[in-house]
Amino acid sequence: MSSIIQSFYQAFADQDAERMVSHYSDDIEFTDPAFGTLRGARAKNMWRMLIESQRGKNFEVVFSEVKEDEIGGSAHWEAKYIFSQTGRDVHNKIEAEFLIRDGKIVKHIDRFDTRTWASQAMGFKGWLLGGTSFFQRKLNAQTNKMLDKWETG
Repeated sequence: MSSIIQSFYQAFADQDAERMVSHYSDDIEFTDPAFGTLRGARAKNMWRMLIESQRGKNFEVVFSEVKEDEIGGSAHWEAKYIFSQTGRDVHNKIEAEFLIRDGKIVKHIDRFDTRTWASQAMGFKGWLLGGTSFFQRKLNAQTNKMLDKWETG
């Protein structure tokens, strides 16, 4: 049996959003520090938007430590890219957890240190504010606004 999680991340590394989201159930619940919690088509569209925005740029995804059984699993993955708003290099390290039902991912949680990410993306200001709930709310509002704009075309 082929690993759903392995296939999901291979599609991500290949920058193939449709193949990625084909592993999600229609009622997927995705949560991470950047977007908060997204459900259904909105969670799928987040991956579509991210891949579209990085296509042709220096964007790299590597994954490892994939563990999976019939009800869920986990993985470690890393993204390397240039943060478009500042031009700074980011190397984000993420731990992911999954729940699987009927051969589809129904819940996906990504965890990463927002202070480390913000320091890389924004420098001193990010280091200073990156670990605060204020920063978390601002980040969620900004990323969701970008997703709103992308969804409405």
